[in-house]
This record gives sequence, structure tokens and C-alpha cells, in this order.
Amino acid sequence: MALGLDKNIEGVLCYLLFWISGLIFLLLEREDDFIRFHAMQSTVTFLSLWILGGILRFVPFFGWILAEVVNIVAVALWIVGIYK
Repeated sequence: MALGLDKNIEGVLCYLLFWISGLIFLLLEREDDFIRFHAMQSTVTFLSLWILGGILRFVPFFGWILAEVVNIVAVALWIVGIYK
């Protein structure tokens, strides 16, 4: 463990700031597969949803509504990630 914290605490911290904290832990943690898994999962999931939400905002008519649905899904996945 690069930071000296418990694995579960580091796993939760991977999700704390969505894709940003996932990327930070992905860069900091080189050895622990558990932490790297959660960091990668956080980075891929939330960065993808962030990009998708940004693209949907430019779609006429229902784009804003769809972007908000993506945001709700992101928050739900964030809660599940922290819980697991």
C-alpha cells in the first residue's frame, strides 16, 4: 500500500471525487490490485459519464434532460461504488 491506509479506506477514496480521485489513486498505487481495480473502475466509469453528459448538453430539445439522467445515474453509481 503506497499510502499506508487500509485497503477498504483507499478503495472508498478512489470514488470520493469521481474520476479525479480514481486517476490520482491509479497514478499513486502501483502494487495493490484491489486499489488499482477500484481506481480504474472509478476513472473509466465516471470519466465516460462526464464526457457523455457534456456531449448530450449540445443535443437540441431533450439533450439537457438526457444529460441530467446521466448525472443521476452517475450519482447512483457513485453511491454503489462507495458502498461496495
